Amino acid sequence: MKPGLAGTAALAAALPAVLAGQEPQATPAPATFGVSTAAVVLDVVVKDKKGHAVRDLGGADFEVYEDGVRQQIQSFQVVSREPASASSPGPAPVAPASPRPPEATVPARPTPGFVALVFDRLSPEARSLAGKAALAYLGPGLQLDERVGVFVVDLSLHALQDYTDDGPLVRRAVERAAARSSTAFASQREALRGIAERQSALDTPSSPAAGASGGGPGAGQAAQAAASAEAAVAPERALLDIESRMRQTFEALERDQQGYATTNGLMAVVDALRLVPGRKTVVFFSEGIAIPPAVEAQFRSVINSANRANVSIYTMDAAGLRVESNTAETRRELDTAARQRLRQLGTGRDDTSKAMMKDLERNEDMLRLDPEGGLGRLAAETGGFLIANTNDLGAGFRRIDEDMRFHYVLAYVPSNESYDGRFRQLAVKVARPGVVVQSRQGYYAVRSAGPVPVLAYEAPALALLDRAPLPSDIPLRAGALSFPEAGRPGLAPVLVEVPGRAVTYAPDADKKTWHADLVVVARIKDEAQQVVQKMSQHYLLGAPAEQVESARKGDVLFYREADLKPGRYTVEAVAYDAGSGQAGVRASALEVPAAGPASLRMSSLAIVKRAERVPESERKAATPLYYGDALIYPNLGEPLLKSAAKEVAFFFTVYTAGGVPPPTTASVEVLMSGRSLGRATAGLPAPDATGRIQHVGALPLQAFGAGTYELKVSVSDGRSTATRSAAFKVEG
Repeated sequence: MKPGLAGTAALAAALPAVLAGQEPQATPAPATFGVSTAAVVLDVVVKDKKGHAVRDLGGADFEVYEDGVRQQIQSFQVVSREPASASSPGPAPVAPASPRPPEATVPARPTPGFVALVFDRLSPEARSLAGKAALAYLGPGLQLDERVGVFVVDLSLHALQDYTDDGPLVRRAVERAAARSSTAFASQREALRGIAERQSALDTPSSPAAGASGGGPGAGQAAQAAASAEAAVAPERALLDIESRMRQTFEALERDQQGYATTNGLMAVVDALRLVPGRKTVVFFSEGIAIPPAVEAQFRSVINSANRANVSIYTMDAAGLRVESNTAETRRELDTAARQRLRQLGTGRDDTSKAMMKDLERNEDMLRLDPEGGLGRLAAETGGFLIANTNDLGAGFRRIDEDMRFHYVLAYVPSNESYDGRFRQLAVKVARPGVVVQSRQGYYAVRSAGPVPVLAYEAPALALLDRAPLPSDIPLRAGALSFPEAGRPGLAPVLVEVPGRAVTYAPDADKKTWHADLVVVARIKDEAQQVVQKMSQHYLLGAPAEQVESARKGDVLFYREADLKPGRYTVEAVAYDAGSGQAGVRASALEVPAAGPASLRMSSLAIVKRAERVPESERKAATPLYYGDALIYPNLGEPLLKSAAKEVAFFFTVYTAGGVPPPTTASVEVLMSGRSLGRATAGLPAPDATGRIQHVGALPLQAFGAGTYELKVSVSDGRSTATRSAAFKVEG
């Protein structure tokens, strides 16, 4: 299962309605920063040795460090929210943060907080424990002090209750979450240990074999007996090896699936909360997160998105008080792997094709699955904390509630103005001994990426799009097209080509395999230069040493589809090679027409680079670049060589309007520097069942001299006309 964020849009759509229903509340005046300023806002919780909130700190008591460099705090606020039944607190003492300190105010009734209760895949016992703790936290009241949402993560994200302060609704959703069964993933550990024990029994030297190493008249007979014994067990050993490999492969794929499902669900919940101001809280009930190497980048992205959205994640080990820790389980796995390796060496069967590295990866995953690993890291790096090894989850909720109701908010503008996409480490210090400080631990130095979260691998590439001058080390080609389909009028395919020779391959430790790390990101901006969409792909490429040169001869192809409103857009594409640090950027213009389904519409005009036939079983019918059974590859600005090609091929699609006869011809015109060089008429086929007319045409390339040309195509149905054009360059 690859990463996907389909749930984000649904959650984000629900939040404006929730916000619209809120009564205006008195809120503290936020700090004011310039339009181009990227302020960093930190929620900070300070507790004494007994775990109680420290409430009497002022701005001068705090110091903020970014990558070890002290920052000037420019805004300081005390946030104090008491239950609706409690009397309003008096103003908290405030100390200045600088010679010109901002005022710290305490709202009498600030905007309600947002709390997401997220249930991971849980065993029946863990679901029951988590449900009881959540219900105890909510209490019996009709109206809650917070806006609470209830979500379940399985193979996808399920919203059982959107954010509301209606107590009965939330409690019923929690009860459904506690009663809901989860997808069962069968553990392969016991089976693999059983196979290892059977392999051990087969590898144990028999007494005849043991005596074969000595001399004397019986040595030859002993050696013969040992060889016979080895031949007898060889078939069984081979079968055990096959079963072990099968189970290990399945377990690895299953861990990836679990990890992606959990991180994608958390990403959707966290990213949707960007739309609401103030401190937000996610309480995540889990028995451990699977974070194999394939999921690590997505896990980092969840933490980054939470930090950018000012969301604190509190994790609860819903397994409660464990009879045996996951660390003990991991120790057994490590011991089993070590014994297997020793047996291999002892018997002379040094199977380096699979064992140690795969086993080490597997055991590293298990260490992360320990709640102190993945869950603890998720909480600590987002300003929350982990509740583990206890059946009293209610005590954890009381601590979480205290954090939500009282904390400090600090804001500063980074002294480092270079947004290079790197992770910046944050540290908050308090001038008071014996206190514990909770806050997020850092952020990626990237300007806003628009309405979608920044994934960890995207950060360095996105930062390059805002740098001047733009990098040009990688000669990528990029473009975007418009295909106003009846059901998707804003359909816009985005294409990027990266030459394989520009990608850096480096050898692994064994020198047998070479790998490359390439990131492609496309960012779409509207006429106001606001980011409206972002799409990306992380390419982890690999090839045997003898095939690296062949791999470098091909291109890396990136294809995504955007859905855009009518208007003019700029599509920026960046390719970033992590191995060399080199990158390239290309920008192109895109216009999405405003014509509706009742009007004649026409796609972008694409110059064709090549086409290839695709078997019916492999075709994606919705892709607009199919022409029959052929997939069209557009030319993205590559010069046409007269020595290599005989014609200029082009492709477009016409979408007919109802109520009028469809166009039967198209006018094709060639221009150079705005001057018409010639015009021809091309016949069009009849529309298909959807009213779509596809056309591929060609012009003889030998008729063109070297230079840059414009190809213009127009169609008319007698009521309206549509015209599209495309540029192409001819070289000798």
